[in-house]
Amino acid sequence: MNERFTMSRSLAAAALLSLMALQVGAAPVSFDGSWKTQKFSLFSSNTYGFNGNSVSVASDGSVSLAYRQLPQSYWDATSAQWSWSVQEGVPATDLRKKGGDDRNLALYFVFLPANQAEALQGASVRQLLTNDAARVLVYVWGGVHNRGAVLNSPYLGNRGKTVVLRGSGTGSASENVNLARDYANSFGGGEAALVGIALSGDSDDTNSRIRASISGLSVN
Repeated sequence: MNERFTMSRSLAAAALLSLMALQVGAAPVSFDGSWKTQKFSLFSSNTYGFNGNSVSVASDGSVSLAYRQLPQSYWDATSAQWSWSVQEGVPATDLRKKGGDDRNLALYFVFLPANQAEALQGASVRQLLTNDAARVLVYVWGGVHNRGAVLNSPYLGNRGKTVVLRGSGTGSASENVNLARDYANSFGGGEAALVGIALSGDSDDTNSRIRASISGLSVN
């Protein structure tokens, strides 16, 4: 057998094994009954359809969050993967503008210092998002900004960063984000535990509609 062919086949096998190892190491985050909705208004809330591997989001001039805490076995995650789809979305907005930052979809990855994560187990998303020690990476589909833009959060101050993955529009896409790198770039590094994930659609400022979904969410 040709030596070059043997080496190529060995390299291909090694790449396949590496891919399998990555897949085995991924921890799925189920869209099940552990998600709780956090309203921001008595009269306005999105509708979420949790279905195991996926969640649908319907927003009609409304905004709310759905949140779930993560078990301790997920706390050391350094990356995340998911697919998302937008059938109807909001107009392009400036995501830096408080009260004018509608977006189709957002995934919030909530971190706490490793030495505080255990003490705050069971805290609500409102408690975490207002905790001075918490840090939040918000990956967004929406806005007028270019892919990869990292913006200050108009609500979280120095505790949160918005990372634009898709600008305003419709379609389907898959994402693979490096949480550890983005955390270090946004907050200067340090030991942090991924204690929870939230998702939202936001259409209240533009009084528009969102019909969208997220599926296949996992961290590793």
